[in-house]
Amino acid sequence: MIDKVQALKEEIQAFKANKQEELETFRMKFISRKSDISVLFEGMKSLSVEEKKKLGPALNQLKQSAQERFKELIGIVESTKTASEGSHMDMTLPPIGATIGSMHPLSAIKNRIIEIFERIGFNVADGPEIEDDWHNFSALNFPENHPAREMQDTFFVERDPDIVLRTHTSNVQTRLMENNQPPLRSIMPGRVFRNEAISARAHCIFHQVEGIYIDKNVGFADLKQTIFHFAKEMFGKHTKIRFRPSYFPFTEPSAEVDISCNICQGKGCNICKYTGWVEIAGSGMVDPNVLSNCDIDPEEYTGFAFGMGIERITMLKYQIKDLRLFTENDVRFLKQFRSL
Repeated sequence: MIDKVQALKEEIQAFKANKQEELETFRMKFISRKSDISVLFEGMKSLSVEEKKKLGPALNQLKQSAQERFKELIGIVESTKTASEGSHMDMTLPPIGATIGSMHPLSAIKNRIIEIFERIGFNVADGPEIEDDWHNFSALNFPENHPAREMQDTFFVERDPDIVLRTHTSNVQTRLMENNQPPLRSIMPGRVFRNEAISARAHCIFHQVEGIYIDKNVGFADLKQTIFHFAKEMFGKHTKIRFRPSYFPFTEPSAEVDISCNICQGKGCNICKYTGWVEIAGSGMVDPNVLSNCDIDPEEYTGFAFGMGIERITMLKYQIKDLRLFTENDVRFLKQFRSL
């Protein structure tokens, strides 16, 4: 058997491989479980103790030699492959320029919104996207029979009917008020979810920025001036703004916020439905019940809140007419925002 070991050792050292197929042949013959070396190890079972003592070290050395040679052959095959690929390179061709990515338009507008509000004292707060009923609805003064609690409008977690995907970033406001005492001045950008059919004007996943300011003697005039400042900074100094009475469970009084259409300059077009105005946000004074639910004394503190869709602001800013473009990741669409 010693003669077989010596013969295999010479065969291993003499073996040459320049292709992947030849490398596999070596592995099957000398490395695998069914290799010639493995057969010799199996044959040791029938030998005497003295013979095993003589043959064992030789076989171990043979196995190690085969593994080392296999590593050498791998390096030879890899270098041969690299050289072969390099030989097809045409060095006379002009270089391919590095492609520069761009920021997604939603990210750019979100960062711009944050920048505008940070300059007037607002900080950024964040919260969970999977929320309980209390922070998403009850603490915000939603009645038990409110339509937003229905499955047609909200995504519920199947195993627990009290757990939902947040329908607005107002859940961050309730958590902020529960864990901090006024004065509070924060904005809450983030992703929200609503059970809506996907179309050019609606989506089941979109982004909001909500804001809240709570302190002593905060009035509706403070809300108007804050929104007025934002509209001028985002859409230009010639932008006009108006408030329309509305209703939200968590604010009283409440108002929808419109700006003059920046596409037709207020003259009327299909974007503003020929009214000259486009809605950008909802707002109002924080309902005293909401303050009480979050352990803030409504007799001492007042505040305002507002919320706007980042997609809506982006569509107005860049005159985009289809909401689905933001999530389809069409490179042709995204390339238009390389300068952002």
